[in-house]
Amino acid sequence: MSFYIQNIEIGGEKPFYLLGPCSLEKEEFAWEMARSIKEICTRLNVPFIFKASYDKANRTSVKSFRGLGIQEGCRILSEIGKELQVPVVTDVHTEEQAEYAAQYVDLLQIPAFLCRQSDLLEACAKTGKPVNIKKGQFLAPWDCKNICEKMIAFGCEQFMLCERGTSFGYNNLVVDMRGMYWMKQFGYPVVFDATHSVQRPGGLGGATGGDRELAPVLANAAMAVGVDGVFMEVHKDPDNALSDGPNQVRLDDLEKVLTNLQLVRDAYKRMA
Repeated sequence: MSFYIQNIEIGGEKPFYLLGPCSLEKEEFAWEMARSIKEICTRLNVPFIFKASYDKANRTSVKSFRGLGIQEGCRILSEIGKELQVPVVTDVHTEEQAEYAAQYVDLLQIPAFLCRQSDLLEACAKTGKPVNIKKGQFLAPWDCKNICEKMIAFGCEQFMLCERGTSFGYNNLVVDMRGMYWMKQFGYPVVFDATHSVQRPGGLGGATGGDRELAPVLANAAMAVGVDGVFMEVHKDPDNALSDGPNQVRLDDLEKVLTNLQLVRDAYKRMA
């Protein structure tokens, strides 16, 4: 099944990308990142949805930066989307947030820890907006069938499932590439989250660690499996990012990463 978000086909022949910084750190920063990413994607002729979070509600430490808040964050995302003419996506954590954010963004995203929260799924469905649902680190791929059935029951068919790694012991994740194949059998678009899949949750004690250099590696593998899209957080200076720095791809590397992903997809299409 495929559908459109503005002029971007979700689940069609051409892969799409969800790209942007983990958090809306400052308004000027968000605009700089959005303009830079659009320039690269336009040059490569790849469709993208700009991603950033107004609130990181599940940070490791109470001292960690969370974001600019829903009102300021949604305003910024909405203005970026309108001026740059790109769809925008952000996370929601409660039914009230889903209703509010849907007025400003084109795609709602449900964090992995909340993927089984029926009230939140229903609230997102009722907005009429498409929904990106991240598979919980605690779920098997086939358990996503129940999520799909919930969304259909709630009247939403425009949704996608997102693989973001599975808990593997303490402070570690692993990606089972078979899972994305199995998830696609449900008939809905599947996205691979390349950056959160390389997290080491709580691995730095008071913060989450990660293996940034592996994000493009796993993204290439997912593209070879035939995913419909790739989610990837991008930052101009990830070592000094206010959230999830160890996992974010450097903006300077983005063009090379996307070029390689397109080459892998071309090879996959020739073999399919």
